[in-house]
Amino acid sequence: MELGAGMNDRTCIVTRQSGPADRMIRFVADPEGVVMPDLKARLPGRGCWVTAERRHIRAAMEKNLFARALKTGVTVPGSLDETVDSLLVSSLTGMMALARKAGQLVTGAGKVEAAIRSGQAIAVMHAADAAPDGVRKMDQARRAAAASGSPAIASFRLLSADEMSIVMTDGNIIHLAVLAGQAGEGVVKRAKMLDRYRNGAENGHMAGIPAQETETE
Repeated sequence: MELGAGMNDRTCIVTRQSGPADRMIRFVADPEGVVMPDLKARLPGRGCWVTAERRHIRAAMEKNLFARALKTGVTVPGSLDETVDSLLVSSLTGMMALARKAGQLVTGAGKVEAAIRSGQAIAVMHAADAAPDGVRKMDQARRAAAASGSPAIASFRLLSADEMSIVMTDGNIIHLAVLAGQAGEGVVKRAKMLDRYRNGAENGHMAGIPAQETETE
Protein backbone atom coordinates (compact mmCIF):
# COMPACT_ATOMS: atom_id res chain seq x y z
CA MET A 1 0.00 0.00 0.00
CA GLU A 2 1.28 3.44 -0.91
CA LEU A 3 2.32 5.93 1.74
CA GLY A 4 -0.67 7.93 2.83
CA ALA A 5 -3.24 5.53 1.44
CA GLY A 6 -6.45 5.22 3.44
CA MET A 7 -7.14 2.30 5.73
CA ASN A 8 -9.92 1.14 3.38
CA ASP A 9 -7.84 1.46 0.21
CA ARG A 10 -7.01 -1.54 -1.94
CA THR A 11 -4.18 -2.09 -4.41
CA CYS A 12 -5.00 -2.78 -8.05
CA ILE A 13 -3.17 -5.83 -9.43
CA VAL A 14 -2.80 -4.08 -12.81
CA THR A 15 -1.75 -0.51 -12.00
CA ARG A 16 -0.23 -1.34 -8.56
CA GLN A 17 -1.84 1.86 -7.32
CA SER A 18 -3.94 2.09 -4.16
CA GLY A 19 -7.43 3.50 -4.12
CA PRO A 20 -10.77 3.29 -2.33
CA ALA A 21 -12.61 0.00 -2.53
CA ASP A 22 -15.61 1.65 -4.19
CA ARG A 23 -13.42 2.51 -7.18
CA MET A 24 -12.31 -1.10 -7.60
CA ILE A 25 -13.81 -4.53 -8.20
CA ARG A 26 -12.88 -7.58 -6.18
CA PHE A 27 -12.37 -10.93 -7.90
CA VAL A 28 -12.26 -14.42 -6.43
CA ALA A 29 -12.00 -17.96 -7.77
CA ASP A 30 -15.06 -20.16 -7.37
CA PRO A 31 -14.75 -23.78 -6.14
CA GLU A 32 -13.94 -24.90 -9.70
CA GLY A 33 -11.17 -22.32 -10.00
CA VAL A 34 -13.09 -19.99 -12.33
CA VAL A 35 -12.44 -16.29 -11.76
CA MET A 36 -15.59 -14.35 -10.96
CA PRO A 37 -16.35 -10.76 -9.92
CA ASP A 38 -17.43 -10.06 -6.36
CA LEU A 39 -19.05 -6.63 -6.67
CA LYS A 40 -20.22 -6.55 -3.06
CA ALA A 41 -16.82 -7.78 -1.79
CA ARG A 42 -18.44 -10.37 0.45
CA LEU A 43 -17.47 -13.74 -1.00
CA PRO A 44 -15.11 -15.87 1.12
CA GLY A 45 -11.57 -16.80 0.20
CA ARG A 46 -8.56 -15.00 -1.21
CA GLY A 47 -9.49 -12.10 -3.43
CA CYS A 48 -7.76 -9.51 -5.55
CA TRP A 49 -8.71 -6.04 -6.70
CA VAL A 50 -8.75 -4.35 -10.09
CA THR A 51 -9.50 -0.70 -10.80
CA ALA A 52 -13.09 -0.62 -12.02
CA GLU A 53 -12.38 0.16 -15.67
CA ARG A 54 -12.84 -2.32 -18.49
CA ARG A 55 -9.34 -1.69 -19.89
CA HIS A 56 -7.73 -2.73 -16.60
CA ILE A 57 -9.79 -5.89 -16.35
CA ARG A 58 -8.85 -6.75 -19.93
CA ALA A 59 -5.19 -6.19 -19.02
CA ALA A 60 -5.49 -8.50 -16.01
CA MET A 61 -7.05 -11.16 -18.24
CA GLU A 62 -4.45 -10.87 -20.99
CA LYS A 63 -1.42 -10.78 -18.67
CA ASN A 64 -2.50 -13.71 -16.47
CA LEU A 65 -2.52 -11.46 -13.41
CA PHE A 66 -5.44 -13.19 -11.72
CA ALA A 67 -3.49 -16.43 -11.28
CA ARG A 68 -0.54 -14.55 -9.78
CA ALA A 69 -2.69 -12.53 -7.40
CA LEU A 70 -4.88 -15.44 -6.30
CA LYS A 71 -1.82 -17.69 -6.01
CA THR A 72 -3.49 -20.65 -7.71
CA GLY A 73 -4.25 -22.01 -11.13
CA VAL A 74 -7.44 -20.38 -12.38
CA THR A 75 -9.64 -20.29 -15.45
CA VAL A 76 -10.40 -16.80 -16.70
CA PRO A 77 -13.55 -16.63 -18.84
CA GLY A 78 -13.01 -14.75 -22.09
CA SER A 79 -16.20 -12.81 -21.40
CA LEU A 80 -15.22 -11.74 -17.86
CA ASP A 81 -15.27 -8.05 -18.75
CA GLU A 82 -18.75 -8.42 -20.28
CA THR A 83 -19.93 -10.22 -17.14
CA VAL A 84 -18.76 -7.27 -15.05
CA ASP A 85 -20.58 -4.87 -17.37
CA SER A 86 -23.80 -6.88 -17.05
CA LEU A 87 -23.52 -6.96 -13.26
CA LEU A 88 -22.96 -3.21 -13.11
CA VAL A 89 -26.01 -2.66 -15.32
CA SER A 90 -28.08 -4.92 -13.05
CA SER A 91 -26.87 -3.04 -9.99
CA LEU A 92 -27.84 0.28 -11.60
CA THR A 93 -31.28 -0.82 -12.80
CA GLY A 94 -32.03 -2.46 -9.46
CA MET A 95 -31.34 0.80 -7.65
CA MET A 96 -33.37 2.71 -10.25
CA ALA A 97 -36.32 0.47 -9.46
CA LEU A 98 -35.98 1.38 -5.78
CA ALA A 99 -35.71 5.08 -6.66
CA ARG A 100 -38.85 4.81 -8.81
CA LYS A 101 -40.78 3.34 -5.89
CA ALA A 102 -39.44 6.10 -3.63
CA GLY A 103 -40.59 8.81 -6.04
CA GLN A 104 -37.02 9.88 -6.78
CA LEU A 105 -37.15 9.44 -10.55
CA VAL A 106 -39.05 11.79 -12.87
CA THR A 107 -39.99 10.98 -16.47
CA GLY A 108 -41.55 12.90 -19.31
CA ALA A 109 -39.52 15.50 -21.20
CA GLY A 110 -41.32 18.49 -19.72
CA LYS A 111 -41.11 17.25 -16.14
CA VAL A 112 -37.47 16.26 -16.54
CA GLU A 113 -36.55 19.68 -17.92
CA ALA A 114 -38.43 21.40 -15.10
CA ALA A 115 -36.65 19.29 -12.48
CA ILE A 116 -33.29 20.23 -14.00
CA ARG A 117 -34.01 23.96 -14.27
CA SER A 118 -35.41 24.13 -10.73
CA GLY A 119 -32.31 22.48 -9.27
CA GLN A 120 -34.31 19.51 -7.95
CA ALA A 121 -32.49 17.03 -10.20
CA ILE A 122 -29.13 15.65 -9.12
CA ALA A 123 -28.66 13.81 -12.41
CA VAL A 124 -30.27 13.31 -15.78
CA MET A 125 -30.25 10.03 -17.69
CA HIS A 126 -30.76 9.81 -21.44
CA ALA A 127 -31.37 6.64 -23.40
CA ALA A 128 -28.25 5.68 -25.32
CA ASP A 129 -30.34 5.91 -28.49
CA ALA A 130 -31.93 9.27 -27.61
CA ALA A 131 -32.23 11.82 -30.41
CA PRO A 132 -29.57 14.56 -30.33
CA ASP A 133 -32.18 17.33 -30.23
CA GLY A 134 -33.72 16.01 -27.03
CA VAL A 135 -30.33 15.66 -25.33
CA ARG A 136 -29.39 19.17 -26.47
CA LYS A 137 -32.54 20.60 -24.90
CA MET A 138 -31.72 18.96 -21.56
CA ASP A 139 -28.14 20.24 -21.81
CA GLN A 140 -29.54 23.74 -22.22
CA ALA A 141 -31.51 23.22 -19.01
CA ARG A 142 -28.37 21.98 -17.23
CA ARG A 143 -26.49 25.11 -18.30
CA ALA A 144 -29.33 27.31 -17.10
CA ALA A 145 -29.38 25.56 -13.73
CA ALA A 146 -25.61 25.94 -13.36
CA ALA A 147 -25.82 29.62 -14.29
CA SER A 148 -28.41 30.15 -11.55
CA GLY A 149 -26.04 28.71 -8.95
CA SER A 150 -27.33 25.13 -8.69
CA PRO A 151 -24.75 22.35 -8.23
CA ALA A 152 -23.57 20.67 -11.44
CA ILE A 153 -26.07 18.07 -12.63
CA ALA A 154 -24.52 14.83 -13.84
CA SER A 155 -25.57 13.46 -17.23
CA PHE A 156 -25.44 9.82 -18.34
CA ARG A 157 -26.14 7.83 -21.51
CA LEU A 158 -25.71 4.27 -20.31
CA LEU A 159 -28.94 2.36 -20.95
CA SER A 160 -31.08 1.87 -24.01
CA ALA A 161 -34.63 3.19 -24.16
CA ASP A 162 -35.85 -0.39 -23.77
CA GLU A 163 -33.75 -0.93 -20.63
CA MET A 164 -34.97 2.32 -19.09
CA SER A 165 -38.59 1.54 -19.99
CA ILE A 166 -38.41 -1.89 -18.34
CA VAL A 167 -37.25 -0.25 -15.10
CA MET A 168 -39.92 2.45 -15.21
CA THR A 169 -42.73 0.09 -16.38
CA ASP A 170 -44.68 2.90 -18.03
CA GLY A 171 -43.93 3.18 -21.72
CA ASN A 172 -41.09 4.46 -23.85
CA ILE A 173 -38.58 6.30 -21.63
CA ILE A 174 -35.99 8.51 -23.31
CA HIS A 175 -35.05 10.96 -20.54
CA LEU A 176 -35.40 10.85 -16.79
CA ALA A 177 -34.30 13.01 -13.89
CA VAL A 178 -32.91 11.61 -10.65
CA LEU A 179 -33.96 13.47 -7.51
CA ALA A 180 -32.21 13.76 -4.17
CA GLY A 181 -32.75 11.02 -1.61
CA GLN A 182 -31.06 7.84 -0.51
CA ALA A 183 -32.21 5.80 -3.52
CA GLY A 184 -31.59 8.64 -5.98
CA GLU A 185 -28.07 9.11 -4.68
CA GLY A 186 -27.58 5.34 -4.98
CA VAL A 187 -28.58 5.58 -8.65
CA VAL A 188 -26.00 8.30 -9.27
CA LYS A 189 -23.27 6.34 -7.48
CA ARG A 190 -23.92 3.24 -9.59
CA ALA A 191 -24.26 5.23 -12.82
CA LYS A 192 -20.89 6.86 -12.18
CA MET A 193 -19.30 3.46 -11.62
CA LEU A 194 -20.74 2.06 -14.86
CA ASP A 195 -19.69 5.21 -16.71
CA ARG A 196 -16.13 4.95 -15.40
CA TYR A 197 -16.06 1.25 -16.24
CA ARG A 198 -17.04 1.82 -19.85
CA ASN A 199 -15.37 5.15 -20.57
CA GLY A 200 -12.48 5.37 -18.12
CA ALA A 201 -11.92 7.91 -15.38
CA GLU A 202 -10.35 10.37 -17.81
CA ASN A 203 -12.84 9.99 -20.65
CA GLY A 204 -16.13 9.63 -18.80
CA HIS A 205 -18.88 12.16 -19.56
CA MET A 206 -20.74 11.82 -16.29
CA ALA A 207 -20.75 15.43 -15.05
CA GLY A 208 -19.64 17.68 -17.88
CA ILE A 209 -21.90 20.50 -18.99
CA PRO A 210 -21.38 21.24 -22.70
CA ALA A 211 -20.06 24.62 -23.70
CA GLN A 212 -22.61 27.29 -24.57
CA GLU A 213 -24.10 26.99 -28.02
CA THR A 214 -26.02 29.50 -30.07
CA GLU A 215 -29.54 28.78 -28.93
CA THR A 216 -32.96 30.15 -28.21
CA GLU A 217 -34.28 29.21 -24.79
